[in-house]
Amino acid sequence: MEKSLKSTAVNYGIYLALGLVLYTVLCYALNIELIVNFWINLLLMPLIIITIGVISSAKSKSILGGFMSFKQAFTAYFIPIAIGVTISTIVTVIIFNFIDPDSALYIKELVITKTQGFMENMGAPQSEINKTIAQMEEQDTFAIGTQLRSLAQSLIFFTVIGLIVALIMKKKDPNEA
Repeated sequence: MEKSLKSTAVNYGIYLALGLVLYTVLCYALNIELIVNFWINLLLMPLIIITIGVISSAKSKSILGGFMSFKQAFTAYFIPIAIGVTISTIVTVIIFNFIDPDSALYIKELVITKTQGFMENMGAPQSEINKTIAQMEEQDTFAIGTQLRSLAQSLIFFTVIGLIVALIMKKKDPNEA
């Protein structure tokens, strides 16, 4: 049974990876500005990722006859997310560091411009805006180290959500001691 749980989770991880990679490649090819879209990156994408984790956990619960431990529920949730987000990060690093580093610079400028406009609209003091922009200009958003740090932060965030999902999804078999 444990093997089918893990293979189901891996399959969902591959589906998630394909979806995230397809999104990145389509944005890159059709409208690179979507890569820095606030609503997509901070709301829609995490919601999609979490949904895939929940679906994987629910499917695994079904495979296991409606009963699963906390560990099984968390494993079924986390494996697809870890696979999907990691593969997506690798593709992003390849595109913006090796295939087209100029696009990375363009995206950085877009982010700086959007941040500056946002801060001005919020009434931030010019000194704070200048400080923030200077810090952003020093960062290499698509550097391998930066992307690995971002990956780790994402996995920590999704782990916390996964712990909650596992608490909800677990169900002890009353026939077991």
